[in-house]
Amino acid sequence: MRKLLFLFLFGPFLLVAQNTFDRGEAYFKAERFNDAKPMFEYYLKEHPNHLKTTEYLGDIAGHKKDWDTAMEYYKTLVDSDENNANYHFKYGGAMGMKALEISKLRAVTYIGDIKYHFEKAAKLDPNHIEVRWALVEFYIQLPGIIGGSERKALDYANELSKISPVDGYLAKGYIAEYNDRSNDAERYYRQAINVGGSPHTYDKLSNLYEKNNQPQKAINTNAQSLKVHKRNQLNYQIGKISAQYDLDAQLGIDCLQTYIKNHSAKDGVPKDWAYFRLAQIYKNLGNKQEALSWINKALSSRPSFEEAKKEKKIIEAL
Repeated sequence: MRKLLFLFLFGPFLLVAQNTFDRGEAYFKAERFNDAKPMFEYYLKEHPNHLKTTEYLGDIAGHKKDWDTAMEYYKTLVDSDENNANYHFKYGGAMGMKALEISKLRAVTYIGDIKYHFEKAAKLDPNHIEVRWALVEFYIQLPGIIGGSERKALDYANELSKISPVDGYLAKGYIAEYNDRSNDAERYYRQAINVGGSPHTYDKLSNLYEKNNQPQKAINTNAQSLKVHKRNQLNYQIGKISAQYDLDAQLGIDCLQTYIKNHSAKDGVPKDWAYFRLAQIYKNLGNKQEALSWINKALSSRPSFEEAKKEKKIIEAL
């Protein structure tokens, strides 16, 4: 009888509370963070020790780059469970992002705590890939005088190799690239492509070639990736490099027209940039009329397109 009375009196409230969390979680997974936040705040008020809700709110704060709030939520998680690797990783990560936004003098005071929480997470979870990547970046970017160490970065890159060979090669390539050892970086990124072959591995190699003024190699790498992965974004990348470096004009035109034809929101780069690149290619070819046609199309699509306005003046002066 007492149980029935309890359910009669409090059952609806419990159902509403649970529905609030479920709705918040659904919004979060759909990346509707503004809708998820009040749901989780309400639920946490009624269930102050609910760690998953606390974690979600920390993640939302991090997404909004509100690092102080994120740190508060993640500290609560760490204090509640010292042996949870992911809590340490997120807390250290929020502190790291906060340190990037403040003065170098103040940022130095965060270094010890960032290091502690990242290394604690790595120790607690020997298969945690993300924290090992964070430690590679932490040690390679930090000046030696305050604890930076390429040797330690390589140690964690080697740990990554044992967990995920492709991540190991990418990490070693990153370390080499950061230290201007382009040949070593190229070798590691090629090994990452051979082992993993994901779009990201091709992107790393292509970006390295662009950075080192090797546009033809960048085009070839993107073309190879396009054959394997059929990503429309790569059509734009090839066209962009063609336009910027005056290379393979017909390939650039073909790729940009394919990009425009198959464009969708997930491609990331708006079509007006493809119009802009086509104008550049035709300018490079000395075809003023076609170049003006495409630059006007870019400006018609977006009248405030400042780069297109400047490019039009150059084309008109041909």
